Amino acid sequence: MVGLPARGKSYITKKLARYMNWLQHETKIFNVGNTRRQSKHHVGPASHPLPDSPVLEAATGLKSPPPVELDTSHPANFFAPDNPQTAALRESWALQTLDELLDWVLHGNGSIGILDATNSTVKRRRTVLNRVKDRSNGELKVLFLESICDDKELLEQNIRLKLSGPDYKGQDPEIALGDFRMRVKNYEKTYETIGDEEEKIEGFQYVKMIDVGRKVVAYNTQGFLAGQAVFFLLNFNLAERQIWITRHGESEDNILGKLGGDASLSPKGVKYAKALARFMDNQRSEFRRRQLERFSLQSTVSRISSLPTTPKGEPVEPHFCVWTSMLKRSIETAKWFDEDTYDIKQMRMLNELGSGICDGMTYEEIRQKFPKEYEARVNDKIGYRYPGVGGESYLDVINRLRPVIVEVERMQDHVLLIGHRVVARVLLAYFMNLGRQAIGDLDVPLNTLWVLEPKPYGVYWAVYQYDENKDWFYKIENSNSSNSTPANITPPPEKTTSSTPSDVASPEAALPLDTKDAYPPTVDMPPPPLPQGSRSANVTGPSRLSNETRSAESAAGVDIYISPLQ
Repeated sequence: MVGLPARGKSYITKKLARYMNWLQHETKIFNVGNTRRQSKHHVGPASHPLPDSPVLEAATGLKSPPPVELDTSHPANFFAPDNPQTAALRESWALQTLDELLDWVLHGNGSIGILDATNSTVKRRRTVLNRVKDRSNGELKVLFLESICDDKELLEQNIRLKLSGPDYKGQDPEIALGDFRMRVKNYEKTYETIGDEEEKIEGFQYVKMIDVGRKVVAYNTQGFLAGQAVFFLLNFNLAERQIWITRHGESEDNILGKLGGDASLSPKGVKYAKALARFMDNQRSEFRRRQLERFSLQSTVSRISSLPTTPKGEPVEPHFCVWTSMLKRSIETAKWFDEDTYDIKQMRMLNELGSGICDGMTYEEIRQKFPKEYEARVNDKIGYRYPGVGGESYLDVINRLRPVIVEVERMQDHVLLIGHRVVARVLLAYFMNLGRQAIGDLDVPLNTLWVLEPKPYGVYWAVYQYDENKDWFYKIENSNSSNSTPANITPPPEKTTSSTPSDVASPEAALPLDTKDAYPPTVDMPPPPLPQGSRSANVTGPSRLSNETRSAESAAGVDIYISPLQ
């Protein structure tokens, strides 16, 4: 990464890492700021303002610098670009982090390592490039990704978001804001954008993102992974919207426990579909209300002028798309949505995993008739492909869902994806940044609705469960959420508050106002437990991940609930 502070580097790296991991290319972010915060010197903006200076002369290759006496009475000294004392520390941390990245790629299981730092000068970037070439004998390619922000309103928002980061957590907001602004000014004095000089370096490749994707420039990109990175970077935005994911309503084949098929909805499935349409109407109205409320509370300087607005200057209400598969049970689940209000489309890409010769069979029938196939699937659930015409694996589904993910990232509209068990697992795995093993084990029961909302530091999400008796959806509370107060009552439109149970979740509880949050809720928060259910009803009770799988997910900071059998 290359760029001044508050230019969205960490936001871009997290989204890019999530996409590459989802495509099954092991990707990990290595942040120099984390290395600094974990060092024994305990220096940083919160206590000792310390930028990543480009002055490297006295520090190149230094692994363990001697202790440095820091003069805290002159904070500006730490921002000086020619301070040789702190230059040694900064270079040491940068190279230490880079070596950790290279160890992971060269000697571990890594495919893509992302060095998240400013790398703000030609000299620093040459140092990084030479270290990678030396340690990999020239085998590893390096793609420099520079984030530039010229939009003053967007930059102001980014700067204020920094106050909730680890460097300034718990600090006086005004003091922290002044400290960070000084830090940015110091970087600007010596910042060198990627340009003609580096284009002369053999094999040098880079991408420039301006205003978080408004403009993208690519130079000399080489190889499949670099191409995938550029393609993805062209297709995401900062628009405020919601992404809803659910399975179809209960089908006749679900009652019998059969795989695949193209059965219609059962009476219970029809009831779920009708309630889903009413609930989406309700949630769409609530989102608009909160959007306008936030707009009225924001100061003029914090509004992003580049976003479309109404004649009154208010943000335009997002359109709402409903995408289904081309199978009856999914199409019928969207039947009760008003086509004048919702943009309804059918996509073959959202079809359930093809089960080949096992289509229409139960798992018990597969075990008895094809015991070797049953065992092969148990041993490698993600890689196993059902034999016969149309048979697929999870990896096949991931590949065909790639255009769906890219389009969801590109669009600025709300979207409801009505899919199937495997499709929902794969989609949720992308947004929750889950590893390979967790994809096949994620519990995705019927009558459950996920809502995801992209945030600057991740993806906030919540789970709703359909109550057949109440004919309405209830949020499954997350006790670890920053918004942990009891949920307000949100009755169905046709009911009164007095007739609605007190545990009905409010839209505010699901997607709290930014102005009320102490910090942006993201996927790093553990999910709430999913509702218990019976296997015959196709709703499997959750169980915890194994220790092996949990260790693989520890970097994402998520606690996953799984179904061990399905």
